[in-house]
Amino acid sequence: MNDFQSGININQGFYESFQPNLINKNWQINDMQIFTLLSKADRQLGRLDMYSEYVNIDLFVSMHIAKEAIQSSKIEGTQTNMEDAFLNKEDVAYEKRDDWEEVQNYIAAMNEAVKMLHTLPFSSRLIKQTHKILLQGVRGEHKLPGAYRTSQNWIGGSSINDAVFIPPNNASINKLMSDIEKFANDELNPLPDLLKIALIHYQFETIHPFLDGNGRVGRLLITLYLVSKGILKQPILYLSDFFEKNRMLYYDNLMRVRTHNDLSQWLKFFLVGIIETAQKGVRTFDGILQLQKNIDEKIKTLKGRSTDAKLLIDYLFTKPIVNANTVATIIDKSPASVYKLLKDMENLKMIKEITGSERGRLYMFSDYLDLFSSK
Repeated sequence: MNDFQSGININQGFYESFQPNLINKNWQINDMQIFTLLSKADRQLGRLDMYSEYVNIDLFVSMHIAKEAIQSSKIEGTQTNMEDAFLNKEDVAYEKRDDWEEVQNYIAAMNEAVKMLHTLPFSSRLIKQTHKILLQGVRGEHKLPGAYRTSQNWIGGSSINDAVFIPPNNASINKLMSDIEKFANDELNPLPDLLKIALIHYQFETIHPFLDGNGRVGRLLITLYLVSKGILKQPILYLSDFFEKNRMLYYDNLMRVRTHNDLSQWLKFFLVGIIETAQKGVRTFDGILQLQKNIDEKIKTLKGRSTDAKLLIDYLFTKPIVNANTVATIIDKSPASVYKLLKDMENLKMIKEITGSERGRLYMFSDYLDLFSSK
């Protein structure tokens, strides 16, 4: 690592692009601080993964993915909050619908990518398919969804002339992405997986292989890699919240690798992100277990309606905002029974009505949403 060279600037006529060096090689790490952080990160990930054995993790994965979608999109300037993400499209304010659709695409892309890992390795094919879903029908839909770029792009600035960073020429993208793929799947490479994915994320963001959506895909790849390697059984760790809170450090540390060959600082920042995010995830799951216990106690007081209340709560753990029509479908009861159940659950502070109107009422499982709110 002491001899690490990130790449070179190449004259392209009226601008210079950055050509990164390949990463599929044997690495030697001699910074003890990195090993200390790596050990702590491994321990915290183990604690987080343990929860997938003790709780019905399938109920909560959708919440984790929704939060990741919101935070990752927020880095790119999209403004959607957790409550908005779980609304139906017709319930979203018209001016927020583009942002809402981008978040829904991110959720769909992550869900589909995790499914694809059962049949596909961590590969260009997986990355392209994920990108295609991400950009489907939204603002980047004309920017080659599912295909690597065939023209030059840049980061920051109003044009290529005042760009903060200019990624490599498009002619080298296939070679660079093939190198990432080989590095990710080389089981004989002794570099620990957390350092591998830190390197892969840096390299992907440096290559910037797509015309749009690079940041979101690059952050999504972190979770996919951890699942593909069996480090996590389920996609329950996402770094976008950490990156969003430390946005300038995130960009500065990535840029410092390119300008100063300082890979150590990026690896340390990345590992701190893993540690803090895993610890936060553990606290969230502890909160979920406590909430489940409290809710179960309240359900017992509902006597004849306890079965219906349990059905509704199970649904709310996957989608924490509902309307009366949805509740009628879930419990298969008349409108009168539905409104009586909702009123009883409101009185017990299990849910709360959030529209304040007589028609089109929406009910939110707010104690649950609060566990995932960004703090």
